[in-house]
Amino acid sequence: MLNIVDLEKAFPAKGNQDRVPVLKGISLSVEKGEFFTLLGPSGCGKTTILRCIAGLETPDSGQITVADTPLFSSVKNMNVPANRRGLGMVFQSYAIWPHMDVAQNVAFPLKARPRNSRPSNKDIDRKVDEALSKVELSHVKRHRATDLSGGQQQRLALARALVMESPLTLFDEPLSNLDAKLRDGMRFELKRLQRELQITAIYVTHDQVEALAMSTTIAVLKGGSVEQIGRPRDIYEAPASLFVADFIGTSNFISGKVTGQEGAGVWRVETAVGEVLAMVTSDRPLPAGTEVSVSVRPQDIGMVKEPAAVRGVGRWPGTVRAREYLGEYVDHFVEVDGTNIRVRTGARTSVGPDTEVMLSLEPGYSTLLPQQ
Repeated sequence: MLNIVDLEKAFPAKGNQDRVPVLKGISLSVEKGEFFTLLGPSGCGKTTILRCIAGLETPDSGQITVADTPLFSSVKNMNVPANRRGLGMVFQSYAIWPHMDVAQNVAFPLKARPRNSRPSNKDIDRKVDEALSKVELSHVKRHRATDLSGGQQQRLALARALVMESPLTLFDEPLSNLDAKLRDGMRFELKRLQRELQITAIYVTHDQVEALAMSTTIAVLKGGSVEQIGRPRDIYEAPASLFVADFIGTSNFISGKVTGQEGAGVWRVETAVGEVLAMVTSDRPLPAGTEVSVSVRPQDIGMVKEPAAVRGVGRWPGTVRAREYLGEYVDHFVEVDGTNIRVRTGARTSVGPDTEVMLSLEPGYSTLLPQQ
């Protein structure tokens, strides 16, 4: 459906003649019906990629193809204008026209087409009704768009994108303006519509929860480059780098040195808190003595009140120094030989500060990552 090959883009730097690269040879492939998310911090290039696909930015080099139709090619000196790409887009601000009613907002991209490709008024009315029905806004068809709630405006923006019957729909952080509870509901609703209508979606966000909950595939970006592409579960459970492990979810990072291999993909690591058996997600050679970081999710660490238990591989005695009550769970900050370890438990199994505990980590619940 979408293929991007070696996309590069640089912007002029303020105050001098140099150009700052924001996209560094980006290559992506998106299949029909996928919910593909571009995830990363501010300045990583995710929105620039989306704008290049839409035709709102012109890349310096590379190639963009949608449904086997070339939209941009630096080699062929081709750049299809944005208004001729036929792509639906939902903006962060929704871009709702305040002087139009709901139906007029949805009809706008059809009426704005060149005369030779514009549908008849009868067809426009039919397409508008179908789009509003899909997002359950038929009952407010003649309401002023600005009278809608935030969630309704988000669905209106989606209907305006759907009415174009585009092979690809672009989403630029469309939920970021909603409050937390409404955002959770719209996240589910948007994913449901995408699945039921078989929309191929490119979604931009910096919110890891949105990305994990909604995506079929995630591309994690850093500084204009792709760090990792994979399914949400693979990204979370098998991060390819320290950056990905740190950006997706919460992790403890424990420095150590490789002491040997225990089996296929499992290595023994000596750390400041004791020995750990960690999984490896890359094929990089790891001779004994290699300095690494072990990534451990707080919820994967067991904690019991057994300070006298025998210490061993993956078993460390410590003392709870502080805790944070977060409603559904509690984060404990446990000191182990001068190292602070975050441990997450259910609220009913929490223990108080100054409690001596034994932490346990089973093999396979930690990831070994080369230090960067």
